[in-house]
Amino acid sequence: MAENLWPGDILEAKKIQDALSKRVRIVPLRETPALIAAVDASFLDGRIIAVAALYKYPELKYIRYTFSVRKVSFSYIPGLLAFREGPAIISAIKKLKKRPDVILFDGQGIAHPKGIGIASHIGVILNIPTIGCAKSRLVGEFEEPDMEKGSWAYLYYRGMRVGAVLRTRSNVKPVFVSPGHMIDIDSSIEIVMKCVSKYRIPEPLRRADWLSKRQKKFGVLE
Repeated sequence: MAENLWPGDILEAKKIQDALSKRVRIVPLRETPALIAAVDASFLDGRIIAVAALYKYPELKYIRYTFSVRKVSFSYIPGLLAFREGPAIISAIKKLKKRPDVILFDGQGIAHPKGIGIASHIGVILNIPTIGCAKSRLVGEFEEPDMEKGSWAYLYYRGMRVGAVLRTRSNVKPVFVSPGHMIDIDSSIEIVMKCVSKYRIPEPLRRADWLSKRQKKFGVLE
C-alpha cells in the first residue's frame, strides 16, 4: 500500500482510509514532548502550499518553518481532506531538520465519520503523535462548556468519546480538540492549552496559518 497512499480515485481512497483507520491508536502520550510542530495549507492556482512550523515545548519558542508546494491532485471531498492536503503537508514536515514529538492540525483527529480525520491519517503514516484542533465541529454531540478559559466538555459520536470542546479563552467560541494518533483526549487538551497565548487558536497553528498565507501572497514557490 505504501506506494499508493495518494490515489486520485475516490473509491480507492476510501479503501486506503478504511485500512489506515484500523491502525489508529488512542493511548496516553508516552512522555512530555520537547518539540511540537503545527501545519496548515493554502491554495493558489491549482497548487497546495503546505507549511510546518516547529516550536520548542513547553516554552513555545519558535524555531523555524518549512514549506512544500504540490499540484492539487485530489478534489475537495468532505471526509477525505487528507488525500487533498496530505502529500504537501507530509513533504513540509519531512523537511524539518528535527522530527517533532507532536504535530497539531487545523482539522480533525478521530472526531470524524470514519474515525480518521487528517490528523489521524497523517499521524498513522508518519508514526508520530498528532492532535486535531478544529475551529468547528464535524461530528458529534456535546454539552456547552463553561465560559471560562480552560473549561471543556467531552465530544461524543455514536456513544463514544472522540474529543473535547475546549474554551481556550473566556467568553469566546470553543475549539474542537480530538486525538489523532498515539495520544489520548486528556493529553491533547493539556498540550493545546499550553500552546494557547492570548488568542483563541493555539500559537503554533496561528503561525502556520500566517506563514502559509504569506507564502501564497508573495509567491515564494518551489
